[in-house]
Amino acid sequence: MRIIVDGMGGDNAPGEIVKGCLQAAALAPHEIVIVGDETAVRKELDKHSGGGSISVIHASQTIENDEAPVKAVRTKKDSSIVKGLNMVKEKEADLFISAGNSGAIMAGSMFILGRIPGIDRPAIAATFPILSRGAALLADSGANTDCKPRNLLEFATMGSIYAEKVLELPSPRVGLINVGVEASKGPALQKAAYELLELSPSLNFIGNVEAREVPQGCCDVAVCDGFTGNVFLKTMEGMGSAVMRTVKHSLTSDAFSKMGAFLLMGKLRKMKALFDYAEYGGAPILGVRGAVVKMHGSSDARAVKCAILKGIPYAENKVVQMIEDSVLEMEALERSE
Repeated sequence: MRIIVDGMGGDNAPGEIVKGCLQAAALAPHEIVIVGDETAVRKELDKHSGGGSISVIHASQTIENDEAPVKAVRTKKDSSIVKGLNMVKEKEADLFISAGNSGAIMAGSMFILGRIPGIDRPAIAATFPILSRGAALLADSGANTDCKPRNLLEFATMGSIYAEKVLELPSPRVGLINVGVEASKGPALQKAAYELLELSPSLNFIGNVEAREVPQGCCDVAVCDGFTGNVFLKTMEGMGSAVMRTVKHSLTSDAFSKMGAFLLMGKLRKMKALFDYAEYGGAPILGVRGAVVKMHGSSDARAVKCAILKGIPYAENKVVQMIEDSVLEMEALERSE
């Protein structure tokens, strides 16, 4: 497998990108290629022994975070994002990972790779922690702020396949985020989407779920429009940070507290890891004809390593092809009704 990583994307590029790639290369027997300014990337590689295990492909341009996504993708043909996506399109790579401009990655994926036939809106599917065990998936987490009921069915179908094949959750439970669990609750979008999800033979749909129940593990795939998903995800991130700051302040306020903190150090590290986005890798862009993973813009080396390692089963298990097949089955069922 050949994995392409954007060496210029994110707040900590290229240094942390290079370190993360090297950490992943030591654990995964796959070819990792960094696309970006060759001089800058090789300068970082030279700081590490074993840097020769990573290949570099030069890209003379970089799409910055403040650039208009569509214009940047169309005009910066030799940027690391466009070049990496083209390599996936031409079958020169199996997976593309970037912490760069989110809009440009999304636009580039749509323009260069194209949508899977039958998918109206690709979705960003974010993995987030479940307090009782493991992780769950949120689709959509920000790509589509205005949706139709059919879009939510697509998000559920794609998210369910990803959760089963990548997160290894058998028969994933799909929940529709709403203001109440009753089928009659919510605005028109949620009511109509509920009916479509309930009729889908391929989904393990458990009905509406309230946002407060999702972090407790009420479902494996939480489905919503991108506006709701983005607010939900950022609220969780903010709450996690606030909880950790409060715990740290409480345990370092005096000498006795510090002694207790020392005894609880192992438990505290596990608690911190639970709320750390880096542990969960990047977010796949589901619905485009290629395996693409978007990392957090502030990703450090550990986040890059996790994104690569958790992106491997996304490509290896041919999730994109499985989504294509599932959409064809869904359309055939609709025609027969």
